[in-house]
Amino acid sequence: MFNETKMHEITVDVVILTIKNNSLKVLLVKRTNEPFKGKWAIPGGFIRLSENLDEAALRILKEKTNVENIYIEQLYTFGDPLRRTDARVITCSYFALIREEDVNVFESKDVEWHRVYDLPPLAFDHKEIIEYSLKRTRERLEMCPVAYQLLSEKFTLTEMQKSYELIMNKKLDKRNFRKKALTTEGLKELNEFSKTKSKRPARLYTFDKINLNSKRAHFISKPKAKEVTQPSTTVTTPVSPVSTGAKTLIVKKNKSVNK
Repeated sequence: MFNETKMHEITVDVVILTIKNNSLKVLLVKRTNEPFKGKWAIPGGFIRLSENLDEAALRILKEKTNVENIYIEQLYTFGDPLRRTDARVITCSYFALIREEDVNVFESKDVEWHRVYDLPPLAFDHKEIIEYSLKRTRERLEMCPVAYQLLSEKFTLTEMQKSYELIMNKKLDKRNFRKKALTTEGLKELNEFSKTKSKRPARLYTFDKINLNSKRAHFISKPKAKEVTQPSTTVTTPVSPVSTGAKTLIVKKNKSVNK
């Protein structure tokens, strides 16, 4: 029987995806406490009293990966009364897409990347959460090129197709993919080519803008230093990204220094 007067707890779990060694992988941590002691789980934790949901997810992401260039989206709320046997815990899940080159994870016997299509036994309902995150990521591919966040900032169409195939878990026709990819809004052709031993190096591309049609999704970019020229002197200040749900605004802070 349930105690209807018992308080509930709220947690945030973050499915962190990247491409490593030509495989789509998810970051898992081994639980050190019961329940499910010794089982692999999605990184997560309890929400602090001073945090909203997004702030808690970003904190957990920062603690686990030390990454600043990410795509993150609120996924779903899982609240089955039986999802935990020791307490009534509701979790708000997120998923994040991260470039391998940006990841700063110290792997150990308790923190490892696992292939999403070959997962070990997981704690709680975390297998269901990962499967749901893959479903959502595939849906996002139809709306905007979120797979870009798994690629280097400059990439070939072959690399772009490979990332789509890993997410979709199936092979795609090369001609049809390229035809559709070249019409993608925001895709920018560069006057640069990949460094390869091939006789015909592949052209590089990048995205100059990506529009998100969801208030639950955010692209968060690492701050860059820019020089601001003023009559008196030049001051270098960081450019801070401010997330506004569907868009990311770049806010420039100018300072004037008079000698």
